[in-house]
Amino acid sequence: MARLNLLEETRFEKLPVSVFENPKIASINVAHRIANLIKSKQASNAPAVLGLATGVTPIAVYSELVRLHKEEGLSFRNVITFNLDEYYPMQPNAAQSYVTFMNENLFDHIDIDKNNVHIPDGTLPLEEIPAFCLDYEKKIGDLGGLDIQILGIGRTGHIGFNEPGSAPNSGTRLVTLDDLTRRDAARDFGGKSFVPTKAITMGIGTIFKAREIILMAWSRKKASIIKKAVEGEISGDVPATFLQLSDNVEFILDEPAASDLTRFDTPWLVKDCIWTDALIRKAVIWLANTLKKPILKLTEDDYNNNGMAQLATEKGPVYNINIHIFNKLQHTITGWPGGKPNADDSQRPERAEPAKKRVIIFSPHPDDDVISMGGTFIRLVDQKHDVHVAYQTSGNTAVWDDDALRFVEFNVDFTEKMGMDNTQLKDLYNKMRTFIEQKKPNQVDTPEIQTVKGLIRKGEAIAGARYCGLEDDHIHFQALPFYESGKNQKNPVTNADIELTIELLQKVKPQQVFAAGDFEDPHGTHIVCFNIILAALTRLRKTEAWAQDCWLWMYRGAWHEFETHEIEMAVPISPQELERKKYAIFKHQSQKDRAVFPGDDSREFWQRAEDRNRETAKAYDDLGLAEYEAMEAFVRWKFPD
Repeated sequence: MARLNLLEETRFEKLPVSVFENPKIASINVAHRIANLIKSKQASNAPAVLGLATGVTPIAVYSELVRLHKEEGLSFRNVITFNLDEYYPMQPNAAQSYVTFMNENLFDHIDIDKNNVHIPDGTLPLEEIPAFCLDYEKKIGDLGGLDIQILGIGRTGHIGFNEPGSAPNSGTRLVTLDDLTRRDAARDFGGKSFVPTKAITMGIGTIFKAREIILMAWSRKKASIIKKAVEGEISGDVPATFLQLSDNVEFILDEPAASDLTRFDTPWLVKDCIWTDALIRKAVIWLANTLKKPILKLTEDDYNNNGMAQLATEKGPVYNINIHIFNKLQHTITGWPGGKPNADDSQRPERAEPAKKRVIIFSPHPDDDVISMGGTFIRLVDQKHDVHVAYQTSGNTAVWDDDALRFVEFNVDFTEKMGMDNTQLKDLYNKMRTFIEQKKPNQVDTPEIQTVKGLIRKGEAIAGARYCGLEDDHIHFQALPFYESGKNQKNPVTNADIELTIELLQKVKPQQVFAAGDFEDPHGTHIVCFNIILAALTRLRKTEAWAQDCWLWMYRGAWHEFETHEIEMAVPISPQELERKKYAIFKHQSQKDRAVFPGDDSREFWQRAEDRNRETAKAYDDLGLAEYEAMEAFVRWKFPD
């Protein structure tokens, strides 16, 4: 019976999927499967032939394999490896090369014979690539094929660098990279313009010949493409869907990456549910959006015809369900994000007391505060709360080189006009200019250039916070050590980052903390900064009474809003406030017009913020609630008791 239930629950899934609580547990599982294969082959005196992938996804797998080698004696002497791909052109010693990646994350730490390592050669002349690719295929074939192939998945659905349009029987070849793939790689190269336009990749047909294929994906960022790959129709538009044709494939996912699969996203479509308040809210909003009807107009037929008959039977009549969810949504809307004084707060998202709250808005980068919650920021100040803003990082990697030079040039001219001795400043400027003219893609800036870029962002942040109404002594720059590497790859978080945050929290003793709760990219600055705040508050809650009464509200970044069913506080923004928010964002001039790391959205940050806030208001309006110009949304973090 359990097997039948599982089959029903996964009936939309066209290939095997295993879901783990987090990437670490999943990665250890995959690493031990590889280790068992290696030991099995050793026992029969045969080579283990591995197809390996690069990128963030397999790093923890390689880390566990290194641990098994160093601590448990796992030998790789019988292992032969073939990597999926390499950028073209690419020097093997370049920081972005997959040769460098594999050496740093695996090969330099194990006893593999380097003659058994095969990675596509990014230095070949164009005319030699076809012969190289044929030889690559022949080497794999002569060994009897790959025993196991490890894959990640790109947001285009590519596996290896088999982009949309790739044929299911394709072999190793030179390919042109999709624009989205290059945008996703831009941070590693210091800008999209430096990302190679081509790559050498194993083909889908080559991958298919592996006796075992494991595709891994972590984070909410991969959820939408995973749903297409697992539940969608087979199509060259999403190359990973070709894996549905294999009998030897398994997808290994963490919970966020699996979250869009039907059994997790809309479980009422595949099984009977335990109807919690949160699930009822999600289901009713889903039904209203699916049918494009206000919540209060949903009927029993609507429930029965769309997989929600069980809910109607157990919790009905349906109109009572509709009223309940409508009221829940209505109660999330408040014009008093700090709580409304002298008012009944039993149905409000924030407490009425204390009437004037101490508030810290944590901003991972120097502009996240105004981009993500500028309207609420202004509202809290206007309503006389004691508001502080804390900029957690300098943001100095996201300033154009010519902007840095321009600011130093201004200082050279200014000191000259004022009759000051600027000999050293001119010398420093000339050194900076020479460095920038010779700078390689993604090369770490000199300390002086890093300082200038950090000061540019600092000045903009001060201007934005002042515009929102803050005094200078309420503006804090933490410069958390984890960020100050000068590189896009940041340092590990240490106790120093947490202690700096504890120090500020102790100083202010806030009743409210706002933090960036954007978890879609677990390797981005937002999630790192949030975890630092969480660690600091968790420690303080053990000893400090004020910390136990401090509420932590999460906001989202410039790209995505919370789903409507998740929102716990929605702050309406008037047309005038939306205009004020826009002008606060304008203070961040280095991020206007063309940001260094814009993501895959061509709109400026102020446009993204404005459109997103209007879309949130429209989502409420479509469900039958009041129509507002715009809204900012928040979710409260629940600390364990």
